[in-house]
Amino acid sequence: MSSVQSQAVSAGLTSAAIFLVVRVNEGRESCDAVRDFCADAAAFRRAVGFRDSTAQLSCVIGFGSDAWDRLFGAPRPRELHPFREIRGVHHAVSTPGDILFHIRASRMDMCFELAAQIIDRLGDAVSVVDEVHGFKYFDDRDLLGFVDGTENPEGDDAVAATLIGGEDAAFAGGSYVIVQKYLHDLGKWNAVPVEMQEKMIGRTKLSDIEQKDAEKAPYAHNVLTSIVDENGNELEILRDNMPFGDIGSGEFGTYFIGYAKSPSTTEKMLENMFVGSPPGNYDRLLDFSRAVTGTLFFVPSATFLDNVGAENPGPAPDAAASSPPSSPSANGSLAIGSLKQGDDHE
Repeated sequence: MSSVQSQAVSAGLTSAAIFLVVRVNEGRESCDAVRDFCADAAAFRRAVGFRDSTAQLSCVIGFGSDAWDRLFGAPRPRELHPFREIRGVHHAVSTPGDILFHIRASRMDMCFELAAQIIDRLGDAVSVVDEVHGFKYFDDRDLLGFVDGTENPEGDDAVAATLIGGEDAAFAGGSYVIVQKYLHDLGKWNAVPVEMQEKMIGRTKLSDIEQKDAEKAPYAHNVLTSIVDENGNELEILRDNMPFGDIGSGEFGTYFIGYAKSPSTTEKMLENMFVGSPPGNYDRLLDFSRAVTGTLFFVPSATFLDNVGAENPGPAPDAAASSPPSSPSANGSLAIGSLKQGDDHE
């Protein structure tokens, strides 16, 4: 994997972000326009980022299951499939989306400029289906008042948690990402005593200290999102969640974005949250936070994107009709947190 350069999956947490989800419009011309852009994506980021090299501008690009078949055909990432809705005590919806642009920087104007340049270049080839502008809220807190992302893996652990290796060698250096937009009922939440809020999160609100295991409620968020494999090893994801809000419309929320080398880890977290572990023991945060989007994307390596149009020219015009069905998987995905440092797409 040393010769493969990853996208900036684990770039440092920044104070601003734009989450842009688009649909690839019908027609061969739209697919060609997207493929042409892929090879130039790194140059776009460099051109905008050069205006302020201290702003840490990065852009991660991911592709949905149906879009992958239309744009690239076979082979396809082993675990790529549409996001599966979860119906439990609460509902994790599945919503459309062909491409995710996760744009981060220390300045919102840099994020905005890169997003604008990308959409201008793609033109009529795509349609925006969701756009969220995230911001840092005080000391990395969400709008519920708790620090978000305290237990994110760092350094080598972050790489191990997020980047594909030999288990899918054709896509080494890639990653999977699940995004969900949550809307909070802040009036209802703020009416809950702080002690009860802390039981739902599993951490103290002011100091962000994790509660002792013996003190945690079985429905605590950090209990239900703690996942282990058959050998008892903890399975981690990397989150770069951000608050967002619109005062005029009264919408306030958290944009969840979780990267992992396998989507099944995030999906298991979401199943625990929405259905419960055991069933019925669900995440009480969901009584106050409603998921209104849910999409799964595959993030190919930067090397793959650079070679689109050369080594990866795209499928034949009728390939989408004959492409294999999406691979099966577990239920869905969620959690709430932040990101760290990794390779940029140069």
